[in-house]
Amino acid sequence: MVSETLQNTRLMDGKAENNLHDQNDQILLEGFNGQHENVGLDGINATPCSDENCREENTSGTSSRDMADNLNGSMLPDIISKRVRQQKEMTLEDMYNDQYDYDDDDDSDWEPLPGPTAVIRWFCVNCTMANQDDVVHCDICGEHKESGILMHGFFASPFSQEAGLIDTDSVVERCKDSCSPNLTSNNSTAVGFDERMLLHSEVEMKSHPHPERPDRLRAIAASLTTAGIFPGKCYPILAREITREELQMVHSLEHVETVELTSRILSSYFTPDTYANEHSALAARLAAGLCADLASAIFSGRAKNGFALVRPPGHHAGVSQAMGFCLHNNAAVAALASQVSGAKRVLIVDWDVHHGNGTQEIFEQNKSVLYISLHRHEGGNFYPGTGASHEVGSMGAEGYCVNIPWSRGGVGDNDYIFAFQHVVLPIASEFAPDFTIISAGFDAARGDPLGCCDVTPAGFAKMTDMLNVLSGGKLLVILEGGYNLRSISSSATAVIKVLLGETPGCELDNCLPSKAGLRTVLEVLKIQMNFWPTLASTLTKLESEWGSCLVENRKKHTKKRRRAVAPKPWKWGRKTLLYQLLSGHLRYKSKRI
Repeated sequence: MVSETLQNTRLMDGKAENNLHDQNDQILLEGFNGQHENVGLDGINATPCSDENCREENTSGTSSRDMADNLNGSMLPDIISKRVRQQKEMTLEDMYNDQYDYDDDDDSDWEPLPGPTAVIRWFCVNCTMANQDDVVHCDICGEHKESGILMHGFFASPFSQEAGLIDTDSVVERCKDSCSPNLTSNNSTAVGFDERMLLHSEVEMKSHPHPERPDRLRAIAASLTTAGIFPGKCYPILAREITREELQMVHSLEHVETVELTSRILSSYFTPDTYANEHSALAARLAAGLCADLASAIFSGRAKNGFALVRPPGHHAGVSQAMGFCLHNNAAVAALASQVSGAKRVLIVDWDVHHGNGTQEIFEQNKSVLYISLHRHEGGNFYPGTGASHEVGSMGAEGYCVNIPWSRGGVGDNDYIFAFQHVVLPIASEFAPDFTIISAGFDAARGDPLGCCDVTPAGFAKMTDMLNVLSGGKLLVILEGGYNLRSISSSATAVIKVLLGETPGCELDNCLPSKAGLRTVLEVLKIQMNFWPTLASTLTKLESEWGSCLVENRKKHTKKRRRAVAPKPWKWGRKTLLYQLLSGHLRYKSKRI
């Protein structure tokens, strides 16, 4: 008997912990070379695949569900329900609500909203937020109840009714007609897409639609089709499933086998927010295969640059765990594929609003790959909790991991461009990469329900343009996160236009950062100048230009704190006037003589 245990990656206090599970929590999985396998889901229910190709009977004719019932008895459902309810994990759905909670009557792994006070009739197709039946526009994003965003992308009006779904099959057929296994034009922008990645979806919707949904690709594809970009101006490539040997260059064998096991399960979860169905393993292999082939085509000169329109995303997937909606690390696969093709130094810039903890883990001891991430961090309180500025790499690769951790939400174009000008580009230029990859999560975009930041399509286009000067233009953009359909489709379109040679429509060269953004940049410079000495002059210049502003702001905060030190009982006693003076309610004015 071959036994395999699915890992359930938990995040406790911002740190990932891998837990193997008790035998009592394991659910038998059948059909692997005619043998039984134990697939532990740590209290997460798994439903065997009902497809005839997935079912195999053992010699006794007992199904995997029957075997599980016989093994664990009637106590298993109670154990599963209890363990799921007791989980207090920091996951991406926490962005929706202040406290993670489960309903006692439902073993739910995805509970982004508390129980509604009124009957919910529809969920917004654009942002997935819940709305009552008596409104036709989303209360959060304003999208019409029957918006045509899946037919025309962000070109569709958000205010009018235009129901319909883009015929992705016809789009793919048109791509296949023009596809060639061998790209021949080094002036082309290649796009990787396959409709089978749309099959990766959550089988049973919980109280709220999962944000990482097939509509993300549909909206981007609809926008590109409406704009005449893809198919049209971009060159599509044929999809290929990544091989196990290629995956093992990035992930452990156990991880690869664990993801593959989900193809025999109708519905399963790696973590409470990372689902899989029977098609997820295939989708993940296609996504990684497209990224690998795009990297090889671009570096070898068969394509000028490229955009990987893929899912599931990848930058949270580490050496041995799937988490944060990610199964295989597509950017890491692409980086190693480019090195197989001859690249010696690879730059990965990750502007997803969440830190790419998986990518950092994979390359933190590798001096041939420079990883730079800009993300919300907030002292480790923002998912996944990693990516502090002092995380710089290890084992001789210090300085080859650069984290720019924002201390708050609402970060916009100016802070990102400012960080690019003073941190990203100076370090990247000194590193002199042969190949550049962008982990392009668009959840930092304005309107995203998880990221809550304020980057515009023009901002993403400008950052792409700034990176395009590196590596002789050998640039691959890989889709990561982004959960507002209008935001990701408009941002992705703006980025691809830059890849096609268009100039960003908005000039963002002279950007004034916010005070919080300036503090973050200065903090990063102070740390990274130990590994990149050329940053010292940049730090000195910024401190001379902006130092007085930060000192003034610090004094104001200090004064505010000092005003609140008066003991509370003074408010009602004989020292009430002194209390009001210290608290700022009264001000002492001296007479001029």
